[in-house]
Amino acid sequence: MAEPEGVADGQMTLVEHLSELRRRIFICVIAVAVCAVVMFILFPQILEILSEPYREVTKGVERCGPEGCDLIATNPLAPFMVRLKVATYGGMALALPVIMWEVWRFIVPGLNPNERKYAIPFIVVTVLLFALGVFFAWLTLDKALQFLLIGSVGGEIEPFVAADEYLTLITLMMLAFGVAFELPVLLVFLMLVGVVTSQTLRKHRRWALIGIFAFSAIITPSQDPFSLLFMAVPMYVFYETAIVIGRVMKR
Repeated sequence: MAEPEGVADGQMTLVEHLSELRRRIFICVIAVAVCAVVMFILFPQILEILSEPYREVTKGVERCGPEGCDLIATNPLAPFMVRLKVATYGGMALALPVIMWEVWRFIVPGLNPNERKYAIPFIVVTVLLFALGVFFAWLTLDKALQFLLIGSVGGEIEPFVAADEYLTLITLMMLAFGVAFELPVLLVFLMLVGVVTSQTLRKHRRWALIGIFAFSAIITPSQDPFSLLFMAVPMYVFYETAIVIGRVMKR
């Protein structure tokens, strides 16, 4: 598809902006749909991987046996809805490179030629940070489930969990960590377009630290202390990294 007139030189009318936005959204929707179909087909393998932390935590529970508990379905529609939900979330994650590329292409007309050269690094770093966030979420799952299912009740409640609720928790945790780990991209972009400076970020370090821990406590779906720390500490490291990058960019 040809670029709308005016994209190359940054001069676009309101109608052209809306038309361009509609085109970018349409491409993103198609990408998510295609990726969701792939995830729907691969659901059995994905379910086996995602249910491993739950089985690991429940090993040795009296009614589960040495292999741990299996996830259960509480109604006839649950298995299909679980598959549909995992396919949707997975499709969005898998289509992230396309989505980021379309976002960048939409904002390019408002940037000067020097700023446009950051397109590929922007996309690569965004995808890598999201993947890193998902990885950190995966690392916390065992400890989070141990705290929620065993530690908080002292083993007095049998940990039989519905597949729908479990996979919703897992996917939301991965999504929350992935989004949270995009903090340095957001800060660098804001410095790039002149909204904030590295000096401003240095000046508000203490408030940023408080805000990061508050944000982590709110956005973490499991609400356990392990997930909070695994999210907040890297986010503050990213905050300091963004300050360094801002100083380099200023020079």
